[in-house]
Amino acid sequence: MSRVQLALNVVDLDASIDFYSKLFDSAPAKVRPGYANFAISDPPLKLVLVENATARGASTEGALNHLGVEVQTPQEVSTASARLARHGLDAVDECGTACCYAVQDKVWVQDPDGAPWELYTVLADVPEDSGPGDDSCCVADPAMAETGVDTWSSCC
Repeated sequence: MSRVQLALNVVDLDASIDFYSKLFDSAPAKVRPGYANFAISDPPLKLVLVENATARGASTEGALNHLGVEVQTPQEVSTASARLARHGLDAVDECGTACCYAVQDKVWVQDPDGAPWELYTVLADVPEDSGPGDDSCCVADPAMAETGVDTWSSCC
């Protein structure tokens, strides 16, 4: 089986293991001093965490914009949202969000280092002439600040 590998620098390995175990409902396949990896079957992903006390984290100020997992149905988004809430993660649900030329249902969470994650499904395409086609997508959204989750856009 092929899978994508994602390697992240993390400040606190234990906090990151806890977060990603909850996010993907999966235990790590390997944990070593300063290192952990997950062999996640759904979605197919090899997630590698490397502890780096000086890492800035994956905030929206860095090169990373956000991370995401596309699922097939709105029910899967709803199920993921409920699971994240049961685990005590601050999640922000959005249904019917039109952005980046698609209508999506999604739930957002943030890892311990500030990396924004979305679990989403695409409900419909939005015609190119309906926008947005500018820089309003995938940028900080002050309205998110009141949710307790760092301010990233609900787009994309």
